[in-house]
Amino acid sequence: MTMMTRHGAALTVENCGKTFADGTCALARATLDIAQSETLVLLGPSGCGKTTLLRIVAGLETPDAGGRVLFDGADLTRKPIEKRNVGMVFQSYALFPNMSVADNIGYGLKIRGVAKADRAARVAELVALTNLGGLEDRRIDQLSGGQRQRVALARAVAIRPSVLLLDEPLTALDAALRERLRGELNGLLRKLGITAIYVTHDQAEAMELGDRIVVMRKGAIAQVGTPREIYFTPANRFVAEFVGAANILEAAIEGGHLILPGGRQLVAAPDQRTKAVAMVRPETIAIVDAAQAQLTGVVDSVRFAGDRQRIIVRDAAASPLTVDAPNTIRVNADDRVGLSIAPDAVRLLPQEG
Repeated sequence: MTMMTRHGAALTVENCGKTFADGTCALARATLDIAQSETLVLLGPSGCGKTTLLRIVAGLETPDAGGRVLFDGADLTRKPIEKRNVGMVFQSYALFPNMSVADNIGYGLKIRGVAKADRAARVAELVALTNLGGLEDRRIDQLSGGQRQRVALARAVAIRPSVLLLDEPLTALDAALRERLRGELNGLLRKLGITAIYVTHDQAEAMELGDRIVVMRKGAIAQVGTPREIYFTPANRFVAEFVGAANILEAAIEGGHLILPGGRQLVAAPDQRTKAVAMVRPETIAIVDAAQAQLTGVVDSVRFAGDRQRIIVRDAAASPLTVDAPNTIRVNADDRVGLSIAPDAVRLLPQEG
């Protein structure tokens, strides 16, 4: 079997917004540059504009005047989907129930007039790549949800699209299968070397699959960054709270310290403000001896989760703090504990966030 060559277009979304006829603004004007072979994830709650943006890239929606979509520098803004060489994988998969697995995978090649022998070779290559060996002659209704997802992906990439577009393709699966397939999908995208845009509301999917993540809110881009940047240095309060668990601290700031009900917390990069909104991730807080700590609180509850335990601590801040602690620490409700937080783990957020 020959290895599939890396392919895909560099993509530019330039000043693209979408306002519908009734005046509803589904997408504020946005500009994004997506590198060849990059996986860009559009992450956000329902109604935030991520699918609208995906449909503009696909050619299923036309952007407002002045917006442009470019594949490798070529302006395709007015080209319909069939002229853009995009592959699409939907939540429903949209497979043909009356066709076999092999026929589904090869359908796009057949309608493009690819010779039968070349089509068979490409299908065989993708069957092997997606671990569908032995299922080539099965009907779609004889497959599991995970197998159907692989068939949909194989069919989408069989045509060697310039850009692969995935609209919440794992949402219909149960949690355990979704987690396993997320890893498989990530591996496949890396092997294919294809340019991909992936829409999801699931932060775990976004973190695992994305080279970069675009966090969206109310039709606008809230932040663009790598998974690490989004998680550790959120641009605003919305991103901090939407991506991962976050403790939000609202407090006066004095002498480089947050002044909290349970004591003082040093911050790494204080500014001139006298009041601050800060974010601290639960796993960056350590439980220590209260007598040696500058910040203390009282354990409200402890939930053992096997590999870790989640401890809720009251009285340290204005709102209870969530702490993800090692499973070896023994604390009980109503214990007074110290909290140790490294200064660089405290992220000061814009007041308007």
